[in-house]
Amino acid sequence: MGAECRYEVAQAAYVKLALHALKHPSAAVNGLLVGRLVEPSSTPAVVSVVDAVPLSHHPHHLPLLPTLELALTLVEDHFATQGEGLAVVGYYHANPRRDDADLAPVAKRVGDHIFRYFPRSAVLLVDNKKLEEAVMGKSREPVVQDSSKSWRQAGSDGSSQLALKEPSTNVVLADHVTTKKWEKIVDFDDHLDDISKDWLNPGLLD
Repeated sequence: MGAECRYEVAQAAYVKLALHALKHPSAAVNGLLVGRLVEPSSTPAVVSVVDAVPLSHHPHHLPLLPTLELALTLVEDHFATQGEGLAVVGYYHANPRRDDADLAPVAKRVGDHIFRYFPRSAVLLVDNKKLEEAVMGKSREPVVQDSSKSWRQAGSDGSSQLALKEPSTNVVLADHVTTKKWEKIVDFDDHLDDISKDWLNPGLLD
């Protein structure tokens, strides 16, 4: 990300990325964050993250730039037609190991790639331990942490902020886990294997 920024993550985006990580606990998963810069002149500037598009759950797919470019093009084209000023504003990543809180080199490369499109982009890293606590109803803290432009964990120096737009988001996530909604989430890998599967996941959270 560029200058100081505050990221407000909507419930739909947050729940989707969490369900994606829960569906593939033994694989690295990633996806795109969709939103808009809503208060560019404020300090810090505010980026609203309204949706998440799951991309991959196969580690060997993560570095493939052509697949990322294809996904970026499809996502940008789709949301451009919505007339709401939405675009790709970041990326999320979850490691396969519960105790791994480091951002993988490939995730940093993807972050750098998206940064060229959106200079205030964020990379959100899923904290697997916090995710476990959230789905058991033991925590209302965000299960993701955001990263600075150098893709280090941000927030310790006050340079970045991350907030959930709805305080009850983890409660909603736990409800969706109870109904096994994670089984139904589709990522871009799934779509490439079977084009009848919709990577937009319509109706998933209904």
